[in-house]
Amino acid sequence: MKRYFITGLLIWVPLVITAWVLSVIVNTLDQTLHLLPEVLHPRNLFGFSIPGVGALLTLAIILFTGLLAANFIGEKLVRWWNALLSRIPVVNSVYKAVKQVSDTLFAPNGNAFRKALLVQYPRHGAWTIAFLTGRPGGDIKNHLDGDYVSVYVPTTPNPTSGFFLMMPRADVVELDMTVDEALKYIISMGVVAPPPRARIVTPT
Repeated sequence: MKRYFITGLLIWVPLVITAWVLSVIVNTLDQTLHLLPEVLHPRNLFGFSIPGVGALLTLAIILFTGLLAANFIGEKLVRWWNALLSRIPVVNSVYKAVKQVSDTLFAPNGNAFRKALLVQYPRHGAWTIAFLTGRPGGDIKNHLDGDYVSVYVPTTPNPTSGFFLMMPRADVVELDMTVDEALKYIISMGVVAPPPRARIVTPT
């Protein structure tokens, strides 16, 4: 009986958690419908609510914004908007910090979170997975002797919290796995290991 109960849990728990996460995401994105007049809400058009319409509207707004910002006029508008926000106290510092982080994480030519690493943390001899986020900058690099890299060490099973470390490049090991595989390994607390990759042996 116990074995059957555990088997049932292993089937239902991932399904329920997945459904709950998707529900939270869809309900959050559906708040975009408040940007539309009440008469255009699905509830008023069809007599009932349609979950996910707000999520589609959010994606459409993001795509349209990217399309608009990609042309000459859009680039000028973006520069004007950035200049306007930079003149507002408090908003300026918050917006700049968030923009720098988002540019680093989502820029196509950025290296943040593009490599999975193996580092010794929290003590020598204990190993964990980290992600390369860049290199130390500003005045910090003036106080570090040698070649250092910036890494993010996530916690498990919630990788959105973690620790930011600056380590010698010689102390980190670059892993032959994708960031997605590394995240799955962290979230599963080491249960879902990435598949081994065949090593190419060159003839001598």
